[in-house]
Amino acid sequence: MAKPAGRRSRQAQPRFRSTAQRARSAGAFVGSPRAYDDARPGYPDEVLDLLSGRQVVLDVGAGTGKLAAPLARRGHRVLGLDPSAEMAGFLRGSAGIPAVRARAEALPLADASVDAAACAQTWHWLEHAAACRELDRVVRPGGVVVLAWNTIDVADPWVLRLARIMHSGDVLAEGFVPKTAGPWRVAETLRLRWAQEKTFADLVELTRTRSYWLRSGEEIRSRVESNLEWYFFEHTGLSEDEAVALPYRTDAFVLRRAAQ
Repeated sequence: MAKPAGRRSRQAQPRFRSTAQRARSAGAFVGSPRAYDDARPGYPDEVLDLLSGRQVVLDVGAGTGKLAAPLARRGHRVLGLDPSAEMAGFLRGSAGIPAVRARAEALPLADASVDAAACAQTWHWLEHAAACRELDRVVRPGGVVVLAWNTIDVADPWVLRLARIMHSGDVLAEGFVPKTAGPWRVAETLRLRWAQEKTFADLVELTRTRSYWLRSGEEIRSRVESNLEWYFFEHTGLSEDEAVALPYRTDAFVLRRAAQ
């Protein structure tokens, strides 16, 4: 039986015991890019609008292209970057977007080579000071960096407990502001609420894209899915074919250089 949900997160970013633990958690996102792409939500149009007028956009930690692909469809020239060879390969093959395997802390780009950069569901995995130095180097004067997160909205206690069962570790406190380093500062903030219909099978697939599940052994994975099954069916009385409206928050931030 699943444990009580507890109180809502008060964190502005996930907590890691060490740099090595953060690297191990981030490194779990390998193996099945298609499953990740199918399960994870995209970003509202308002997030894309934050990059309007920026011709060349670097998507840092692009993953399967949840942000890069719609940007490309809007006419931006997008370069994807991801430390996972599987993710970079998927982005090139499925979305047709140029992608390289690299980290934000050591960008393989020339100075002042892009008009903007984006980090969607990525910033909390990075070493902020090093990433900010590199972004300052490659983003042209007057350019921006956009940070964005889709987070399960746990304002409802039912959803909070569901998120705890799923181990959706990217639950961030409502109203959080991300940490940055010079010369970048938060200049604009966008906060949205929306929902996506999910069946039990959908929730299982979404759970299987979480870092906790990916880096766990079979015993823990089985326990997580058993708790999810109990909560969805026995605790709520929902049927296999019924869907729930899974609420999301989108938090996005435009960073500009302090002198801009």
